[in-house]
Amino acid sequence: MYIEIKKSIKPIKYKKAIDFLETRLANIHTNKSKDLLWILEHEEIYTAGKNYNKNEILNKNINLIKTNRGGKITYHGPGQIICYFVIDLKKRKKNIRKFITLIEKTIIESLLEFNIQTFGDPKNIGIWFKDKKEIKKVAAIGIRVSKWIAYHGFAINISNDLDKFKNIIPCGIKDKGITNLIKIKKQNYKRLGNIIIDNFIKNLKNSVF
Repeated sequence: MYIEIKKSIKPIKYKKAIDFLETRLANIHTNKSKDLLWILEHEEIYTAGKNYNKNEILNKNINLIKTNRGGKITYHGPGQIICYFVIDLKKRKKNIRKFITLIEKTIIESLLEFNIQTFGDPKNIGIWFKDKKEIKKVAAIGIRVSKWIAYHGFAINISNDLDKFKNIIPCGIKDKGITNLIKIKKQNYKRLGNIIIDNFIKNLKNSVF
């Protein structure tokens, strides 16, 4: 299994990252490049997936970029870890649902290493944490599949400003909140990026899809 691992220290502009993913997708399709996992952080931006609705924008003055990923509106910014991927499903069994399950498993396993128990929800894509009062989202997932190559990725809230989500209806979900890892448990999360990479690769190797 040949996967390039890319880790960016400085925040990356959203458009620059998406352009990079699109180029990698085209190169994988023509067998010029290998699969990619990329850990990074974005500068502050709101992004709208293909299924978003305009009434989910509560503050019309926000900087919003429309993108071709699945899903609805979300926020990216400092204190949030992003894992982008470009994975060729033609080398596997072209099962998108199982690939999403693999992503969920990767996030859940990674957070368990910090003694945080989370779970997926078949009705609301993403990873969720249940505290004493309510269920809150801690990680968002948005993917697109083109030519049977899956790309875009997921975002895990670590120490980001949760008030930024008040400008939108995150992922179109009105009845559940948003949280981050620092609010759940104050500890050092610097290892999280490497743990995600290790678990993602392990799950890809062990997958049956």
